Amino acid sequence: MDLLQRFIANNKKQGLFAQQDRLVVAVSGGVDSVVLCELCHLAGLDFAMAHCNFQLRGEESQRDETFVRGLEKRYQRTVWVKQFDTEAYATANKLSIQEAARELRYQWFGELVHSTDLHTAFRHQQQGGGLHLLTAHHAGDNNETLLMHFFRGTGLHGLTGIPAANGYVKRPLLGFTREEIREFANEQALSWVEDSTNAASDYTRNYFRNELLPAISKVYPGVHQNLQDNIHRFSETEKLYRMLVQGLLKKICVQKGNEMHVPVKALLKYDNRALIYELISPYGFHEKQVEEVLKLAGSESGKYILAPGNEWRIIKHRLWFIISPVLPSASEAIIIEKDTNEVIFAGGALQLKEITDTTSISKDPHTALLDARHIEYPLLLRRWKTGDYFYPLGMRKKKKIGRFLIDLKLSKTEKENTWVIESKGRIIWVVGQRIDDRCKITDNTEQSVSIMLVC
Repeated sequence: MDLLQRFIANNKKQGLFAQQDRLVVAVSGGVDSVVLCELCHLAGLDFAMAHCNFQLRGEESQRDETFVRGLEKRYQRTVWVKQFDTEAYATANKLSIQEAARELRYQWFGELVHSTDLHTAFRHQQQGGGLHLLTAHHAGDNNETLLMHFFRGTGLHGLTGIPAANGYVKRPLLGFTREEIREFANEQALSWVEDSTNAASDYTRNYFRNELLPAISKVYPGVHQNLQDNIHRFSETEKLYRMLVQGLLKKICVQKGNEMHVPVKALLKYDNRALIYELISPYGFHEKQVEEVLKLAGSESGKYILAPGNEWRIIKHRLWFIISPVLPSASEAIIIEKDTNEVIFAGGALQLKEITDTTSISKDPHTALLDARHIEYPLLLRRWKTGDYFYPLGMRKKKKIGRFLIDLKLSKTEKENTWVIESKGRIIWVVGQRIDDRCKITDNTEQSVSIMLVC
């Protein structure tokens, strides 16, 4: 089976894209991307091309751009070109040149693929057809990536190499070696350009390609195929690992709204750091923070750790870990005018109505029955804050709301999500918990106000 037939068969097996889909091929001008264009052409696929000029190699960068633009005539396909000031971007964002080039490349690819103007680049406009970006990463790139991950430090996923599909990005050449691709190019009498920096070992990937792998192959001649086999084994192993981990987490975790509640003892009984990492990583926590989680397990209630992005935190609450989003620091406030029937807020919804001839006090904490004589509009609905106090129903003395919530043994997030209603600067209800004793219904009550919390 020749390379074209294998290309078609492999794509069909992996389901990377369909014959009717529209494709954007990332073309550097090197032999790999040129071969990918030729394969797409011979397979009768509808494709356009995209080239990044990072302006890092002077005249050579311009030569590459000119060459890729020339492919437009060969294939009668649109070529999209973007020039970048890569060095300035790297400096401004404190990145290496390689990191900067990668960020710029995929930012532009994303913009291009989602552009409303992109349809003009294609011959066919099939309804329902997909749109994919193809890159020419091959088996050699995959082997180098595996080794780079291994030596830099990685989990099991890092040993599975480059994914064949990652969102809109597809890599149909991962099953082909560098030698097979070059041989096909020579057979088809294709032209391409060589990047002179590929021969230098200054960049990490080039060092692995030019120095490390050739040295290893002297001891293990089959190293390239062995690495491919390992990638396959690690991928299969990871599938089983994911199944086991998801089963364990489903067994011990409890989803409550936008929070995840995890019993500390149940988690720690497995004595497995990898399980803790799999629990916290979807929320942006790093592997090194597993140690912080272990320390948090022995801390007092209310202590917490933050994810690097400050969007999520893990709170120790009694015998539980609570993974919750970080609330905005700014307090919200909603004015409630007289004759308002419903108020929607972050804690749910409030339904208000006036009642006559009320003789009993509601035992439901989600419903406040208040003597209308002690209610003056407008009311103010807001989150509680330090220093707030009220007279809890049944008590003659005032009590700080902070202490009141502690006595209720609420978690940190439950406390933060507590709201109060004020009337003329006086708190009349800690929403969903307790009304103020001074506003309670008595034998003398002629008219009352009912406020019901609907979560």
